[in-house]
This record gives sequence, C-alpha cells and structure tokens, in this order.
Amino acid sequence: MQHMRYLLLLLGLAGIQAWAGPPMSKVTVHVVSAETGKPIDRANVVIKLESSRSPLRLYRKMVTNWETSTNQEGNVTLPEVPQGKIRVQVIAKNYQTFGDILPVDQDVQTLEIKLKPPQPQYTVK
Repeated sequence: MQHMRYLLLLLGLAGIQAWAGPPMSKVTVHVVSAETGKPIDRANVVIKLESSRSPLRLYRKMVTNWETSTNQEGNVTLPEVPQGKIRVQVIAKNYQTFGDILPVDQDVQTLEIKLKPPQPQYTVK
C-alpha cells in the first residue's frame, strides 16, 4: 500500500512537471554591422521556433513566427519563447542576408547578429 502511494505521488509530480512545459527564455536579437559594429536600424527580422508542437496541446501548432524590424539601437525583443532552437533571418538594405538556426538555452539571452556588406558580383566568361 505504501509503495502505491509513492508511485501515485511520483506520477503526479511528473504530470505537473510535464504540464508546466519547457523552460522559457526572454530573447533579444541585436543586429550590428560587421565592419563598424554600429547598430542597424530598420532591419527586417524573421524568427521561427523550430520545436513548435507540444504533446500537451495535442500536437497542434503554437504561434511560432514573428516578423518585425529593429529599433534605432538595432534591437528586437521577443515575448518569452520556449528554450530550444530558433531560426533567425535578418534582411537589411546594403547588407548580406543572414540566416541561421541558433540555440536558446538561458533565461535571458541576447543573440548578436553581425551583417556583412554585399560581395561584388563575379562574371564567368
């Protein structure tokens, strides 16, 4: 009987932890020029969560995409997102487009994106 109580207690605690979901993180994306280090104003930032389905929500998709622009300091602050991997794409005039999958594994995290100037075109004859 005593073992049954412990088993039920452990199952209850495991259920509460699963219901709580993954740890959340407050993420800021900081976009700067790779050459000068100055912030880039009005860069378009597209963010997509890589793990967007939860068994607790019966594997329905959650809101996982954000499209916004940087402020004058080159920052975009997201609402709290689950820790894991996020896909970040940054597009700014007179800079190369940046795209990568980045890890989010801290409670508060700043992702610094350095944009390079465009490369010259090459012609093959």
